[in-house]
Amino acid sequence: MALSSSSFLSTPSLPNSKSTISFASSVSPAPIPSLRRVVFRSHRREMTVRSKIREIFMPALSSTMTEGKIVSWLKTEGEKLAKGQSVVVVESDKADMDVETFYDGYLAAIVVGEGETAPVGAAIGLLAETEAEIEEAKSKAASKSSSAAVAPSPPPPATSSPAPAISQPAPVAAGSDGPRKTVATPYAKKLAKQHKVDIGSVAGTGPFGRITASDVEAAAGIAPSVAPPPPPPAASPTATTAKATTTSSPPLLPDSSVVPFTAMQSAVSKNMIESLSVPTFRVGYPVNTDALDALYEKVKPKGVTMTALLAKAAGMALAQHPVVNASCKDGKSFSYNSNINIAVAVAINGGLITPVLQDADKLDLYLLSQKWKELVGKARSKQLQPHEYNSGTFTLSNLGMFGVDRFDAILPPGQGAIMAVGASKPTVVADKDGFFSVKNKMMVNVTADHRIVYGADLAAFLQTFAKIVENPDSLTL
Repeated sequence: MALSSSSFLSTPSLPNSKSTISFASSVSPAPIPSLRRVVFRSHRREMTVRSKIREIFMPALSSTMTEGKIVSWLKTEGEKLAKGQSVVVVESDKADMDVETFYDGYLAAIVVGEGETAPVGAAIGLLAETEAEIEEAKSKAASKSSSAAVAPSPPPPATSSPAPAISQPAPVAAGSDGPRKTVATPYAKKLAKQHKVDIGSVAGTGPFGRITASDVEAAAGIAPSVAPPPPPPAASPTATTAKATTTSSPPLLPDSSVVPFTAMQSAVSKNMIESLSVPTFRVGYPVNTDALDALYEKVKPKGVTMTALLAKAAGMALAQHPVVNASCKDGKSFSYNSNINIAVAVAINGGLITPVLQDADKLDLYLLSQKWKELVGKARSKQLQPHEYNSGTFTLSNLGMFGVDRFDAILPPGQGAIMAVGASKPTVVADKDGFFSVKNKMMVNVTADHRIVYGADLAAFLQTFAKIVENPDSLTL
């Protein structure tokens, strides 16, 4: 037993078990420095393995965002970063937002420069964990840009240094230096779920390796929904001329110029096209505004705006007619929204945005006005957070301040109705006894989703709204 005990404490047996290390360190002081060196060296090796270069991805700042534009880099290449610091300002389809880093390190390389765009999930910069890795990261960024320039003619995936050889199209394998986020179009994700295809294993052929619907269809072994026609073996000159005539854009007029859409204009265009798939109808209603105008003159010095008054009145009317506040998003069912969030259309430089007054029916009128002023300020400076513009359940659009007497608004996707408010103007009216008088009236037109809201529902809602506006004392309670 004595021999066993002495051999247990000898140095060669120390690395064999954790209990040996613990025991020797508590009894014999001599081996402690050696043990510490062993543990320290192991720790250093582990830290060296974990040290790596990370990619800074283009974030999805809204549910409709597919690509973002770099407004400005707040940090320069080689600058040290701390977790939580803002690194870059990105312009989404709705607002400009600061993007923070999740790790400590150094901004080693900028892949997407200021003013350039990149799809959601694409690498826009490289973050090195240590200063010694900055040069390596810069060389990787240079290889990425050079491979992207050669991407149009797909070469074999040979020049990607640490990436494993995968038998997939070159545009996807060429840019992978480690785990990357799968980037796919919304329709591709829907098809993958429908056909039970693992979207992570699909090779993307779109820009920056994005997975398209045709990629998913090819992986599922089904014919593509829109199959490109095979090139004819010998196209006749007349057919080629006819095709060129039909596909070419009309010539520009002299001295005209082409202005590409901004990210916000692209988002508005997409939403407007999407709204064409919704069956809508419109109902107009004249509303007497004499009492509302009088109330406005009283509360205006306290900072209350006409928009806040109309939003409050609409919110109170929606509380009595919840079906007008409902929404249908899949064409098969609709949902009653638990909150009444009034989105109000605001024109800003280069586009349109709809800040949301949440719980407009419950907020005090003065608090609602204060909240509205804050939202408008954020909208003008493009600093709205996503929940401040994409959580609306009903939209209000007011052009009365421009003297417009009436107009129809386009229904935003995912909502049940939108109200268009015209200017209040003196109007000659006759009472039941045939006496004429002049009253201020405004025309209110509501566009609604006919799948969930019917004519009687909308008429009843407008009657309630008119009663609240014509007897506005309840707005200040």
